[in-house]
Amino acid sequence: MKKLSYPIVFVHGMFGWGQNEGINKKAPYWGATSGSITEYLSNKGTECYAASVGPMSSAWDQACELYAQLTGTRVDYGEAHSKKHGHKRYGRTYAKPLFDGWSADNKIHLIGHSFGGNSSRMLVHLLANGAPEEIEASEDVSPLFLGGKEDFVCSVTAICSPLDGTKAYETAEKYKLINPLKFIAYNYAGIFGRTAVGHKFADFHLEQFGLTDSPDNKSNASFVEVMKKLFITDDCIAYDMYAQGSKELNEKIHISPSVFYFSYPFNAVDEVKNKPLNTAFILMKATSSLMLHDCKKSGKPIVGNDGLVDVESAKHPSTEPSKDFDKYDIRAGMWNVMPVSTGDHGTPIGLFADKEKTHSFYKNHLLLLSDIEKKNAEITNL
Repeated sequence: MKKLSYPIVFVHGMFGWGQNEGINKKAPYWGATSGSITEYLSNKGTECYAASVGPMSSAWDQACELYAQLTGTRVDYGEAHSKKHGHKRYGRTYAKPLFDGWSADNKIHLIGHSFGGNSSRMLVHLLANGAPEEIEASEDVSPLFLGGKEDFVCSVTAICSPLDGTKAYETAEKYKLINPLKFIAYNYAGIFGRTAVGHKFADFHLEQFGLTDSPDNKSNASFVEVMKKLFITDDCIAYDMYAQGSKELNEKIHISPSVFYFSYPFNAVDEVKNKPLNTAFILMKATSSLMLHDCKKSGKPIVGNDGLVDVESAKHPSTEPSKDFDKYDIRAGMWNVMPVSTGDHGTPIGLFADKEKTHSFYKNHLLLLSDIEKKNAEITNL
């Protein structure tokens, strides 16, 4: 396996977890039933890390948490952002970075699955462009919001990511499932996140709202009042995947000209027969069926999906330039869209997937990342 010059930082999706959470030892997010991908790659000589961000938090909040982990600092959600959304400005403090030496000379490759692709994009946007509203709101501003760090990232890879939102949200809304799902998810996070084991087993990173404890602070906030706030806030993952929320997110984010962007869409639908494929993850067949049924019932065109994200959304954001992948013409500053693969939302992270195929998927992508490292350095040094 070809070695990379730069580390890989894996970013999980909704309801996911990172390498330091207890659940990862029993069921690694990256690898699932096929065995830990990060462990496999590390044993082959690739430096890689699996970050942990709020699995129900917005792309902005997740990006701030990613930055704090990468720099070994206190999470700063920004004065303006925090006031706007009614939560605390500061989160937990990371005593040490995810790895030493992150800089323009030691860049990272970001690989995000599902919503992890969106939060990776947000991190790169803030690193490059900063946040003028945060600079205006406070004299003591996080370095993240100052911008000028575009060259800290070599590439972004989005796998099964809702880059243009997901029709699954519309389907869930139509069947009145959004509020029940929120109720279950936030109650579970709040109750479990305030226990002694809390963040050690599964970390929900919702201390900014006061719903959960953090490693260094217990929450004394009223559970009922916090739940009320979370049910109406648009500073959450659900809103960012909704049509309007996704539109607003894409209006904020600007693609960075020196960074290479790749997307991997997956499809679990037989578009000739208009029915889900028999993929290994039965739940994805059920959700895919609901999405197809909603299309038929509303008279919308049938579109492929992976059980949670429609294929077209997983290709690229509609607001950003893109091209079909061509190994002889890989370009920075636009999405290089990989051919659509057969499989469901869990296939590329090894969930009920063939172990060898899962390993081959990442080995092949590492070869690609190795090829573009030199190109990125040339662009950065222009």
